[in-house]
Amino acid sequence: RRALSTTPVDVAGIKLEKKARKVQVNWIAPEGMEDSLIPETLAKMETDPTFKMTAAQLKDMGAVRLSREERQRRRRALDALGVPSFADFTSEAGVDLSRQPITVLQMNIGLYCNQACNHCHVESSPKRTEAMDEATVDKCLELLETSPGVTTVDLTGGAPELTPQFRRIVEAVTAFNKAHPERADVEVIDRCNLTVLLEPGQEDLAEFLAEHKVRVVASLPCYSRDNVDTQRGSGVFARSIEGLRKLNSYGYGVEGSDLGLDLVYNPLGAFLPPPQAALQDKYKEQLLEDFGISFNGLFTITNMPIKRFADFLHGRDELDAYMKLLVDSFNPGAAEGVMCRSHLSVGWDGHIYDCDFNQQIGLHMPHLSGDAAAAGAGAASEARPKITDLGSLDDLLSTPIALGSHCFGCTAGAGSSCQGTTA
Repeated sequence: RRALSTTPVDVAGIKLEKKARKVQVNWIAPEGMEDSLIPETLAKMETDPTFKMTAAQLKDMGAVRLSREERQRRRRALDALGVPSFADFTSEAGVDLSRQPITVLQMNIGLYCNQACNHCHVESSPKRTEAMDEATVDKCLELLETSPGVTTVDLTGGAPELTPQFRRIVEAVTAFNKAHPERADVEVIDRCNLTVLLEPGQEDLAEFLAEHKVRVVASLPCYSRDNVDTQRGSGVFARSIEGLRKLNSYGYGVEGSDLGLDLVYNPLGAFLPPPQAALQDKYKEQLLEDFGISFNGLFTITNMPIKRFADFLHGRDELDAYMKLLVDSFNPGAAEGVMCRSHLSVGWDGHIYDCDFNQQIGLHMPHLSGDAAAAGAGAASEARPKITDLGSLDDLLSTPIALGSHCFGCTAGAGSSCQGTTA
């Protein structure tokens, strides 16, 4: 079994040639790319042991009880290490986790997805039907008017493009920018799984994204077929490559273009990501050489010990060791830059959270009144604040951030956030 504290590829030691060279691409797309991935995903879910185990637990325990059991497992692992709560741990380290003005409004607009990835902390799949309604979207867009500090609307899911409100939101932000020339444009990010670009009915998606200058942040956990298909499902790598080539054809990630294309790497197992800059160089070299693909940047993201990845760790009896790895790798510099200080995560049902990870484990913000519980006690509050409770995102400045044991994942090594490293 691979040691938990090491990364299997020494990317930091890889020396790349910087000289220009002619690239000859021999990639030929497999047949069947025009067919939906959904039937294959559903078939995988019926046979994969992890998916079957999670489904059985959900049926037996329910989502709330299952999340509580998951938190208790992490807490027991920390107790065995003699480690206090994350809030106490960071306080003792002198780390400032006070909230800053919100600059990123992240909207999880639905859990439906054409894939069902093993690491997915949202537990998305074709079986999930939850989606943000029109009224909740309207409120989020209204807050752009009253929250001038917001620079980014970050759309995630599921596969956000497959939800009913996706294109409406993009079009509305484009209209907002045109109507407010006095303000810097609000950027829209589409967190794209790439395969959605090939789904039937999405033939014009790349063109739509380019027309509205949406920044694409795309999942690609490796530049090799075997690793990607192992984590994300058979055939996903080939479809992802086709998706990237399609985006490139519209100018995404191409030198001289203003259409941004970033990729996201997350480890395939219970270890920390390698150095982001070195891995980015390797990605750029391999994807250009093998497929003629270019992109702007690479984000490395640590797997959080929650949901499907927590099930993976528990099933292999590696949760304790992984929590120890995260604690031993704590970086105060990374902790200062955690995304929850300047992000707001809005769930499909309108409830608000400090980050997408808190959203998925049901760790709610403290009540928005002045008598909110201290930082770290968000889960204990009976109130569940919603986006409709806010007149402006500035209303949140005095609200403490809800913290939990999973937060050690964001502060390990170089740190981790939806924008990559934090240190």
